[in-house]
Amino acid sequence: MSNEPIKTRIDGHILEVIIDRPKANAIDFATSRIMGEIFADYRDNDNLRAAIITGGGEKFFSAGWDLKAAAGGEAVDGDYGIGGFGGIQELDNFNKPVICAVNGICCGGGLEIALCADIIIAAEHATFALPEIRSGTVADAASIKLPKRIPYHVAMEMLLTGRWMDANEAYQRGFVNEILPGDKLMQRAWEIARLIESGPPLVYAAIKEVVREAEDMKFLDALRKITNSEFPTVNKLYSSEDQLEGARAFAEKRDPVWKGR
Repeated sequence: MSNEPIKTRIDGHILEVIIDRPKANAIDFATSRIMGEIFADYRDNDNLRAAIITGGGEKFFSAGWDLKAAAGGEAVDGDYGIGGFGGIQELDNFNKPVICAVNGICCGGGLEIALCADIIIAAEHATFALPEIRSGTVADAASIKLPKRIPYHVAMEMLLTGRWMDANEAYQRGFVNEILPGDKLMQRAWEIARLIESGPPLVYAAIKEVVREAEDMKFLDALRKITNSEFPTVNKLYSSEDQLEGARAFAEKRDPVWKGR
């Protein structure tokens, strides 16, 4: 059995990433740097179209930053590697879909990693929290992202008190897309990934870039940026073979064959 803290497998055009550091799947510098290399390769590998991230075991998705490593001298503002903490939060030009399958406790930096995903599904027993307040640190990425994803006052309550949210509330708040029995979680994650795998990768890239860049822009400014050909992924899409293939497939009443070029 491999002792690597991150396990991966590729099936077709899909990458599965498993955080596997018993017992809490906590992330130290070394683990974060491994994750950064994995997600950078996913970003740059034209053969990969969708990624799933989950935790090993049934109890923890991830407890986030490894406080034992911090107690041993790893500074919280140290070198997390490419993409920042968890390899995904600060990864430049990251224009590929990520599905997060939350298989248990998802707290602190683990919740921040989940916030980086495009689709979040959760097991019925999953729970969520930002307990950094109790260890005298700031949930920095969550402080930025969470109030934009769920109601402001709910996000602030989690940040200021560290209180826990169960899967049902997370679903009601719109934080997760679906809740599933634990033994069905990964099956559903792969179903979603297969659906994405069958779709147009250049369109996904354009969607991700536009959504990311337009988040803090006024509507008309973002729209003009598209029409003025200022989004590289959109320009690539509109001059691609796939763009022509989509039109031809529609005219010929057949399923398109996407090549990602």
